[in-house]
Amino acid sequence: MPFDHIAIAGATGAVGSIVRQLLEERDFPFESIRFLASSRSVGSQLEFRGESYQVEELTRESLAGLDLLISSTPDKVAADLVPWARDAGVIVVDESGQWRMDPDVPLVVPEVNPAAALQHSGVIASPNCSTTQLVVAMKPLHDAGRIQRVIVSTYQATSGAGLAGQRDLEQGTRATLAGEDYQNEAFSSPIAFNLIPQIGSPRDQGYTSEEMKMVWETQKIFADPSIQICPTCVRVPVSNCHSESVLVETERKITVDEARQLFQQAEGIEVIDDLAHGGYPMPLDCTDKDAVYIGRIREDLSSPHGLAFWCVSDNLRKGAATNAIQIAELLVAAGQGPS
Repeated sequence: MPFDHIAIAGATGAVGSIVRQLLEERDFPFESIRFLASSRSVGSQLEFRGESYQVEELTRESLAGLDLLISSTPDKVAADLVPWARDAGVIVVDESGQWRMDPDVPLVVPEVNPAAALQHSGVIASPNCSTTQLVVAMKPLHDAGRIQRVIVSTYQATSGAGLAGQRDLEQGTRATLAGEDYQNEAFSSPIAFNLIPQIGSPRDQGYTSEEMKMVWETQKIFADPSIQICPTCVRVPVSNCHSESVLVETERKITVDEARQLFQQAEGIEVIDDLAHGGYPMPLDCTDKDAVYIGRIREDLSSPHGLAFWCVSDNLRKGAATNAIQIAELLVAAGQGPS
């Protein structure tokens, strides 16, 4: 049963723009749609399905009459927005970090825990982009041999820091090549020709907030707090797509051949694994695509039950917009639209 009246919150942002694109590409069903954003975007025009729509200000009153809200806003906005929507009887698919670890809010990646989406009380959270691709990659291995431990190092694109992050990479690179100074907007250090081994704020035991998101969110999605995770998150001078080097240790040994077959059969995963001929996922090849791409599959030389692999995914699509649309599609398929 489709939702009749839907809206996108944060419609003019980087992720909101892709949500618009995907709703059109995937022919998501609805009767009417509205585009909501902050006051600075009010009055601007957006094209959608051949028509022009005027952006409205995101307020409590703007939610009246809606059935579904796909929301991509900062955490502080989502803190107010979700209670407003609940009061108005609107189901929210929320991409912020505000509600992910709320025990009453399901945290959903449709390829991994789709049933959780149907246990909502008005809001479903979409995970952090680095977590999303990790759990999609973990799912077939966990089902086959139960993952006990994960060591993951991320190589995260500047698009994960929004448009300001993109400017720091592009304009900072130009400035560096020209021998000029550049004032960073998004990052504490230059990202051009550099790596920054900190994403997010410091947390306990020397980890960052981004790293602890990967720990807590992964355990919540799998409903298994016994999975041990050691993350290191690094910002790299890549425009789009996050990459991850992953080592998993399973209860039952999984061979490379079995792992490759499990990945190939899994929903949402594409395997590119031909080291001899330079076949492996790279950000330039994976951008603007919705799958999680996996390659460099190999046994861990230091652990009898260890398996290493490399995965790449578009952080703005599967890491954010696509995952949210897939959650909304789950709700439609389950008949959770208006009666």
